[in-house]
Amino acid sequence: MRVTVRPGNFGGTLSVPPCKSLAHRFLIAAALAGGRSKIDNIEQSNDIKATVGGLRELGADISFNDRTAYITGIKRFLPVMNIVNCGESGSTLRFFIPVFSLTGDKVVFKGEGRLMQRPQTVYSEIFRKRGLMFSQEGDFLTINGALTAGKYSVAGDVSSQFITGLLYALSMCDGDSVINILPPFESRSYVLLTVDVLQKFGVSVCFYDDLTIKVKGGQKYVPGSFCVEGDYSQAAFWLVAGSICGDVKVNNLLPGSKQGDRVIVDILRRCGAAQEFGDNFVSCKKASLMATEIDLSDCPDLGPVLMVLGLFCKGDTVISNAGRLRMKESDRILSMQSELSKMGADIFSDRDTVFVRKSVLRDTYNLDSHNDHRVAMALAVASVCAGIEIDIDNAQAVDKSYPMFWNDLKSLGAEVVCYER
Repeated sequence: MRVTVRPGNFGGTLSVPPCKSLAHRFLIAAALAGGRSKIDNIEQSNDIKATVGGLRELGADISFNDRTAYITGIKRFLPVMNIVNCGESGSTLRFFIPVFSLTGDKVVFKGEGRLMQRPQTVYSEIFRKRGLMFSQEGDFLTINGALTAGKYSVAGDVSSQFITGLLYALSMCDGDSVINILPPFESRSYVLLTVDVLQKFGVSVCFYDDLTIKVKGGQKYVPGSFCVEGDYSQAAFWLVAGSICGDVKVNNLLPGSKQGDRVIVDILRRCGAAQEFGDNFVSCKKASLMATEIDLSDCPDLGPVLMVLGLFCKGDTVISNAGRLRMKESDRILSMQSELSKMGADIFSDRDTVFVRKSVLRDTYNLDSHNDHRVAMALAVASVCAGIEIDIDNAQAVDKSYPMFWNDLKSLGAEVVCYER
């Protein structure tokens, strides 16, 4: 799909989608609980559909009524007869591998896009050391054999998703386990989200120190009813746009959220944004913004929109610890640098750091999302903030996490025209 974005008077009020990171975690925990759970406020983006489909293969009964999921958990693991399609969802694949291993049987996972090019070495080493099968060929990854309780060492700078997957599985194993995290420990906030969700389902894990997690084995997940809060990583697109060129109020945001991407509020404050807060909203109004230094180690998903923010801040914006952006749905540093440069942006990078200077952008009609949802949304924000017209190819990439993005952009005053290709 190709999209043309023409800016207008930008501003208004909207509610962001539910937090995708939490939705994955709630659904998996509910599927592992031996009863019936209800999870409210779930948007069926492509990534969430992949998780739901996989849990059904594992034996969970999941149905939806609008945005509410009803889950009857797995009473006992059954052999997985079909290939488990994880789509392009890294969370789905990495959360699933340890959990599906508990069947003890051969399981084949399929990935799409760049998913199987993203690092899986943490798990391959773990399986190899325990004498279990772990094989990857093309878009398929195969495991055979059950992980057991014990001591695990996990690199802390590849992805926190490996730690989350182990927490789900090890808490169900016979015997206690210890996860040693090799520093630096990045995206710690995502692990804390997992710990919080596990506790809601009656499963307890404990940080012994900053780099050691103790997991008691033989625990039972307890079903329950919960609601998924709004997603700060998606709200970031609107809060950045409001701070640069409009007046945007974003509902469904908890001020005390444990999401790591809530740091967008602090980053914008440091830049001089005009902000207002309520019990369930954050708003940002147009202000004169100053550049700042940003550490992405705990909030990598904010990378693309923060590059756009830097284009409208006086001074030089330095975004450090950004190297993991190169291992996402696209190489997000290369993708953003390529597309923003077409628009006239002054942006450059080395392996791990992005440098952005305030720039004057121009109409551009040959942009591409690189099949990356966050790149597509960030380019749209650049358009409305600069007051320029753009065309973006592969704009359907937003369906991965935010299917209503283009409609929400329209609701805030931009003209959006979609063309099927």
